[in-house]
Amino acid sequence: MKKIILALTLALVLGSCTKDFVSSNQNPYQITNESLLQDNNLLGSPFSSLMANLFGDQIEENLIQDSFTRQMATPTPFAGGINNTTYYIRWNTYWDRIYGSIMSPSQKVIKLADAGGYKEFSAWAKMLRILGMSRLTTFHGPVIYSNYGSQASTILYDKESDLYNLFFKQLDTIQSVFKANPTYAGFKNFDASYGGDVTKWLKLTNSIRLRLAIRLSKVAPDIAKTQGEKALADASGLISTNGDNFNISLYGNILPLARICWQWDDTRMGDGMESILIGLKDGRLPVYFQPASDNTLYADHPAYPYKGIRNGAYLNSKSDHMPCSKINTSFNTTPTRRYMTAAEVSFLKAEASLRGWAGAGDAKTNYENGVRFSYADWGATGVDAYLADATSKPINFNDPIDARNSFTSRSTVTVAWNEADSKELKLEKIITQKWIDGFTNALEAWVDFRRTGYPKLPYNAKNDSNADWGVIGATDFIKRMPFVNGERSNNAAGVADAVSKMGTGAKDDIATRLWWDTGVVANF
Repeated sequence: MKKIILALTLALVLGSCTKDFVSSNQNPYQITNESLLQDNNLLGSPFSSLMANLFGDQIEENLIQDSFTRQMATPTPFAGGINNTTYYIRWNTYWDRIYGSIMSPSQKVIKLADAGGYKEFSAWAKMLRILGMSRLTTFHGPVIYSNYGSQASTILYDKESDLYNLFFKQLDTIQSVFKANPTYAGFKNFDASYGGDVTKWLKLTNSIRLRLAIRLSKVAPDIAKTQGEKALADASGLISTNGDNFNISLYGNILPLARICWQWDDTRMGDGMESILIGLKDGRLPVYFQPASDNTLYADHPAYPYKGIRNGAYLNSKSDHMPCSKINTSFNTTPTRRYMTAAEVSFLKAEASLRGWAGAGDAKTNYENGVRFSYADWGATGVDAYLADATSKPINFNDPIDARNSFTSRSTVTVAWNEADSKELKLEKIITQKWIDGFTNALEAWVDFRRTGYPKLPYNAKNDSNADWGVIGATDFIKRMPFVNGERSNNAAGVADAVSKMGTGAKDDIATRLWWDTGVVANF
């Protein structure tokens, strides 16, 4: 019955024609709609692209969150050295990727699935929407979600508080569909992450709920606690082993960060990674990075032959910092990319424990489990000694090429857990380790940094912010990305309404805080 209804829907969508015309003009080499319906091919084929486009590329990630979190940095003085990395916006295209490659194709899948009674595929497509839009909103704040697909001349954006409530409500619906048919096998041929295992998608659903709940923990603590405890208590569980990690296939393509680093020579180790990983004697350092090719660059720590680049750096020419550390060669052949892992979930649970959420467990256990999961997932060694180290701290950063880029570390955090520490210091340790683990997927690290202030990263050396895009103080950091120019031009009233939803005095600039970025220094 489902196939009959879906076939009728396709006939309406694709256009009608007479019986004689079809019989006399059928291409014997063309795949028919009936063939596509077999094994759910018509519904399932878009999902590889939907998942792949959750991530961006150079101008959507590397020159935004990779830089803003000090994980990677560019040796290239793009646009005369005045660009995103120095807080003057040149590139801003993640919006187009999410709407063009996730929202649009998923809308077609949902329409066909709903018409044919394929509720599992509809729920799966809606899940991918949440995975994408929950990332996009961390760039801009309000986004077009509930009104997506409107043909009105002005399309209104969702206020952030409304958006998160809608996310949680839709996760409820998705979860109920998955729970009703946990052995459903229809996804198998299209799911390179979980092989169609609905029980693992249920774990991801709970884990995403917990991620979003923690994100709101300062601005809406009651909602956050309710949603977080709901995720923690659900019988389907959370991502709790590395075997449950949500890794997205690269489908034979090279990891964008590897291409940017090895083929284009446009990115290197960031200053924060050098300061923190070397200072903490982190076993993931050689897994993440190659030694620098010039030994004069790391004379201040010769036992660790790595060198990063200051973010927002003074750059005279690209060649100056080319010898700095590239990412490990293994990233050239990695088949997948991490979206959500057992390590991240453990760190989320550790923070939830500090906040007193029921079912979160012990903060120390969760923290140490997070580090252990991370070491194991990355293939690093020495985790026991690392977790016991109560003395090693981040080091100062020295740029022998241009001293203006040098800095004294703001962070003095150590690794070993101490129950006598304040909640604030415990949270700093949790978020610092979460930041380290999140390498190659820095978006959540950027969220955490704006939300909590951790890790204590260095300020920009060079700050070109001005009235064009918003002014960032010398001892402050970028808060968001502006709405895209296409929206500013073609949906000006919608953008104006979106800005009004961001609060009194808000502007569409890089200095306006997002809803969950309260600006309150204390986290408890």
